[in-house]
Amino acid sequence: MVLGLLLPLGAQAQTAKEIELEARVAELERMVQQLVEQQAAPTATPAPVAPVGVAPAATSPAQAEATPAIQTQPILTGSPEGARFSYGGFIKLDAMTTDTSDGEIVDGSAGRLFYVPSTIPVTANGAEPDSDPYTDFTAQFSRFWFAADYTSDEGDKFRGYIEADLFGGGSNNIGNETSTNTHGITIRHAFVTWNNWLAGQTWTNFQDTASLPDTVDFLGVTDGTIFVRQAQIRYTNGPWSFSAENPQTLLNAYQGTARGNTGDGVVPDVTGRWTTKGDWGHLSVAGMLRQFKNDDETAGGGAVSVAGKFNLGASDDIRYMVNAGQGIGRYMAFGMGADVVADADGDIEPITAYGLFAGWRHVFSPSLRGNLIYSAAHYDNDPSLTGYGVTERSQSIRANLIYTPFPKLDIGAELSYGERMLEDDREGDLKRIHTTVKYSF
Repeated sequence: MVLGLLLPLGAQAQTAKEIELEARVAELERMVQQLVEQQAAPTATPAPVAPVGVAPAATSPAQAEATPAIQTQPILTGSPEGARFSYGGFIKLDAMTTDTSDGEIVDGSAGRLFYVPSTIPVTANGAEPDSDPYTDFTAQFSRFWFAADYTSDEGDKFRGYIEADLFGGGSNNIGNETSTNTHGITIRHAFVTWNNWLAGQTWTNFQDTASLPDTVDFLGVTDGTIFVRQAQIRYTNGPWSFSAENPQTLLNAYQGTARGNTGDGVVPDVTGRWTTKGDWGHLSVAGMLRQFKNDDETAGGGAVSVAGKFNLGASDDIRYMVNAGQGIGRYMAFGMGADVVADADGDIEPITAYGLFAGWRHVFSPSLRGNLIYSAAHYDNDPSLTGYGVTERSQSIRANLIYTPFPKLDIGAELSYGERMLEDDREGDLKRIHTTVKYSF
């Protein structure tokens, strides 16, 4: 009797287990079918991947499921795990009106876009100059850069860096101001660092970029400034840095203004720099030794540069640079003077030159600052070798105001005056009002 009552209950229990198993099997079949359908469907765009070190924006589960993906792997696919990628630059519009006393600067030349003292026209004796003003607009100094940084498990630090701007000239016959204003990309920096070592193209170790004043013009204090980017190998340890850099000789022909570059040099330009910093600002002292060579003729030269910034309280600072040496021409004022001059026998002699600048910077408010700057260069030419048509000296003065209404956005205006004098006492001058809008990112 009891057994008869238990048999139906056992059958009911067995049926419940079977129903549960069948439900699980059905669910598995449904999931497999979904996977098959997903494989057969078109590939969706992968979800965006946040840069290394940047937290992704918060999204709801529904948003995360609906957002299409755009990338399935890290940006640095060829770099070690843990490498960091960064990108930046700025967009810069320059607009300027120029008045030169002895005729116009050649259209399309660098002197039309920023202050290059060697391009200030100086007319021949007795010539009638054309002094009508002229206006130029350009966005060529906009730039961008990429960097990849990595620190190994052993603590070794690596960086790859490349930077370019658009100051590379026109492209074929359509890169002109008539229609497209096309400009080529120019490599500014391209180097790799490994701990204390650097290899590639960047600022010469002989130049203290941290001392450059705040100008609307691309450089502004061109006359007395050391300014060169070139390939080199550099070692830095604490306040000291040393480099071996690309040798090149800027040669002035005998009794003429014609100049040329010679790449005959074998010995690289060698530099050393010492820098000290504090709450008061910074000071650097640099030295350079060079060998000049043209065909079989050689000569030697050297130069020194002292530069820095001195803080005058929270709102003011003085920035300065003083340079002197034999054969310093290529490194100063965009090569306004030559390194060496040839004599009647073809021998070459270094030209001694001096340069300086000083600038006062005042911060009126968090959004407004201004600068007053003077710069000059002088060359000890031997007119019996160089002739009287070469530049003896140049100088310039400028004042500006730069307004920052929003972070990263600068709106500036600058008034400048420059003059260039030749060995025969002829001179020409430049007056310019220069405005800019610059957005950094």
